[in-house]
Amino acid sequence: MSRSLGSLPPEPAAETVASRLRAVAQFLRRALPLCQAHTVEFYTRGLWEQLVALSPETVLEALSGAGLLRQQQRPLEEAASTARPGLWEIKTEKFMNDKKSHEVEMMSKLIDSIANFCGIKQVIDLGSGKGYLSSFLSMQYNLKVYGIDSSNTNTYGANERNRKLKKHWRAYQSRAKANVRGQVLEEPKDRAVQDEVKCRANINEKLLSTNNSLLSQDQMASSDSVPLEITGAFIDSAMLKTSKQTETHLMAQTQSDGNKMSENAFSLLNILPADAVEAVSSSKYNLKLCEEEKEQRKMASIKAKASKSNDSNIYLPLTSYITAETELRDIITDLEDCIMVGLHTCGDLAPNTLRIFTAKPEIKAVCSVGCCYHLLTEEFENQKDCSLGLWGFPMCRYLKEEGWCCGRNARMSACLALERVAVSQVLPTESLFYRAVLQVIIEECYGVIKSDRHVGKIFSKSSSFVDYVRKSLKKLELDESKLPDSDIMDYYEKYKHRMNELEAFNMLKVVLAPCIEVLLLLDRLCYLKEKDNIAWSGLVKLFDPVKSPRCYAVVALKK
Repeated sequence: MSRSLGSLPPEPAAETVASRLRAVAQFLRRALPLCQAHTVEFYTRGLWEQLVALSPETVLEALSGAGLLRQQQRPLEEAASTARPGLWEIKTEKFMNDKKSHEVEMMSKLIDSIANFCGIKQVIDLGSGKGYLSSFLSMQYNLKVYGIDSSNTNTYGANERNRKLKKHWRAYQSRAKANVRGQVLEEPKDRAVQDEVKCRANINEKLLSTNNSLLSQDQMASSDSVPLEITGAFIDSAMLKTSKQTETHLMAQTQSDGNKMSENAFSLLNILPADAVEAVSSSKYNLKLCEEEKEQRKMASIKAKASKSNDSNIYLPLTSYITAETELRDIITDLEDCIMVGLHTCGDLAPNTLRIFTAKPEIKAVCSVGCCYHLLTEEFENQKDCSLGLWGFPMCRYLKEEGWCCGRNARMSACLALERVAVSQVLPTESLFYRAVLQVIIEECYGVIKSDRHVGKIFSKSSSFVDYVRKSLKKLELDESKLPDSDIMDYYEKYKHRMNELEAFNMLKVVLAPCIEVLLLLDRLCYLKEKDNIAWSGLVKLFDPVKSPRCYAVVALKK
């Protein structure tokens, strides 16, 4: 590392994390049956009478206040740090939506901060997908990024998108450099003559230095590194905010024109379509090159680019399916000291990222944001299948010894967005009600209890309950002609007065969602605390939970 261990910020103690994990697990022991219930079976299994003692009106009244809903976020807030959103409101619809822009902005700053802290330039982005984070880390922060995804389609698309982005990036930088030089040469009209002469002399001197520097660089380095700051056990991400003050001090800071460009970097993305692919037409070239000469020119071009970049500012998308046993050197031949990252890695990829991090000496830090908890494998969920060996959950010793199992429905409920509900006070009650009543019809009229087929998103395409039922029966390949409209409406009338039960039940599941999520996240953090080679580890609330509900990053640095 480039700094001494003494300069690392405070971290939550292993005993504290373990104590909070045990407290959450103890609470969930009682609430787990409700979390494991499936709202599709709400009426067919009598879930309200079976699991809730209070009336739905009492529950809804207790949970209706947004303030009370937000209080249920405490298990996560106490276990993780708070990373406040940046100052930018980025409009990048043509390249990334607002959610993705927010995520890439916040996470890339933290990754750059960690990379600078550790003195490393190589980043491995697992589950890189379309390559948004990888591309930005490469071009904005001058990092060498390997983006690894299991999908060939994603890898190809990321490569083409990155190639197109680089073209626009270079044009943007040239334009930004020209703007900076133009602004530097501007002088206030009302300045006294002696101040004007002195200022012009200083500007000319700085401009000459700036021009010499620009001529010697193909691409500018991005922004200054951001130091890690932590309040108590929590990372304070005021460090992640981008200062606008440089815009008002261009005259005094001409040498930081690279930072000026970085502040406006996202404006470049406005002109780049998400599916932009640079099509090269052979009609542009009149020369016919032999294969050998083509290969020679290609190699010369690669060497020239490598020489210019000095192995930095590179993004290479790769295709590979990553497991905990993956040997990275088989994929990345020039593997060096690096940071491993993942933005919304699905299912087992998030825990496997941590396992690879602890096992490989070259990986000095990790920053992983997981998602899709329902895709996690659980060691104690299906006792008949014990062949996997390394499971997604649990990871830490305590939950393994306890034989802890959440179940798929509970893990699915962990993905519910409490903060969004707290802000909007809206739940998709009607669509859930339609599906629950449909289940009654399917079981009573067709005798189907379990089916491999799924209804899917038919509610949004339906004009009425009758229309919804008929479309659903067709998709399930059930004979809808045996049910007249009157029978379908009879079911609707029978259950409509109990819609408030379903709303209250789903609200309880939403309120309990953070408890399931924090159990999964604390399990991962406890796993890291059990390792001897970790210098610092913690949870960081990295994103605005309304914009991006899966907002917590597991961050760790090695000794």
